[in-house]
Amino acid sequence: MTTIHPAKISRILPDSIAAEIGFDAGDAIVAINGTQPRDLIDYQFLCADEFLELEILDEKGKIHQVEIEKDYDEDLGIEFETALFDALIQCNNRCPFCFIDQQPPGKRSSLYLKDDDYRLSFLYGSYLTLTNLPEREWRRIEQMRLSPLYVSVHATEPDVRIRLLKNSRAAEILQQIKWFQERRLQIHAQVVVCPGINDGIHLEQTLRDLASFHTGEVPAVASVAVVPVGLTRFRPQQDELTPVTPLGAREVISQVLKLIGQFRQKFGSNCIWLADEWFLIAGEDLPSESEYADYPQIDNGVGSIRLFIKQFAVAAEKMLPEKVSPRKLTWVVGNAVEQAFQPILQRLNSVGGLEVNMQAMCSDYWGQAISVTGLITGHDLLLNLQGKKLGDAILLPNVMLKHGELVFLDDMSVEDVAQKLETKIVPVAGVEELINKCIS
Repeated sequence: MTTIHPAKISRILPDSIAAEIGFDAGDAIVAINGTQPRDLIDYQFLCADEFLELEILDEKGKIHQVEIEKDYDEDLGIEFETALFDALIQCNNRCPFCFIDQQPPGKRSSLYLKDDDYRLSFLYGSYLTLTNLPEREWRRIEQMRLSPLYVSVHATEPDVRIRLLKNSRAAEILQQIKWFQERRLQIHAQVVVCPGINDGIHLEQTLRDLASFHTGEVPAVASVAVVPVGLTRFRPQQDELTPVTPLGAREVISQVLKLIGQFRQKFGSNCIWLADEWFLIAGEDLPSESEYADYPQIDNGVGSIRLFIKQFAVAAEKMLPEKVSPRKLTWVVGNAVEQAFQPILQRLNSVGGLEVNMQAMCSDYWGQAISVTGLITGHDLLLNLQGKKLGDAILLPNVMLKHGELVFLDDMSVEDVAQKLETKIVPVAGVEELINKCIS
């Protein structure tokens, strides 16, 4: 049986129930109404009651009993160090395209953790394969209605999926999706296309199989993202993978758009989306904003560029002044979005006194000719920016950084890079913060 550790509190929200009672960061919740929470899901479920009996372990190791009366579903105002209070469910697949295996050795240990945990999928939208779930976890998904989950399908033909995941349990994917369908639970699916393995007729079969579950009042397959395989120079030798070429990207775009047209005719709606990266690799224009519906696969890079441009236009109308005190800034992005972001750059530079220089770069660190912004590292910034006039500061999209920390994927810190470039680095999250940092 997995050990459940007390849920360590990292932050107490101001003006909350927890703040009023006097909880402190560093305290830990041992039990709620006699039950030890395994994870954030249990915590949220147990805390929905109006009357709570909490067992609290303080930093000195002393146990306290706390009783709380509150409104049903009222939040206590507590944040935790981690969403999981027991062990992470790790991945036992050996996918050749796994990003974890395409990193150099010797970096921070968290970069090498292969999670295949349905709880992180439910809470944060991370993808899992369903090959690592014991029976009791399937029962918990059903009992707690943990839906939707985000599932890496890649292929529905058993032999092709086994080849990709290197796991005999990978063959069960269609039966597993049927399990979701029978219980009126949903998944968002992902298909990473590896040329020569699951493309062509195999991709068509996969998309037809997945689309067949996009029926009924609660479709088992809510959406599908088709994503090109991403390869780095650190990947294992003889991994049988080849990169997506511009010609190959155009072929996949043509194939998938044709299928989307057929599905729309048959089902009256679309559930298949191509990641923006296909169009960037192919050198083609992105689809119009209306093609993305309600952006069900935004975290998979499906429509993220169009949405960013739209959000910028709306925010700029409200926030950008006619002029500011003179300043020069450098905005760092991946070269994949260089052309798409030109209208944003032009609009920023239309403000009197503001000069923003976009530095669009590929990732030498990963060995990629075309790179999305999130994969740019400290190494890449130093390689491309040292010796250049960078102005008053560098605007750094925080998608380049480890969540919650000022550290790049190559383990370099923002502080170290800023010192070497002799320039202030300002992380920015989203369009409003981008604009604010430009004008303030």
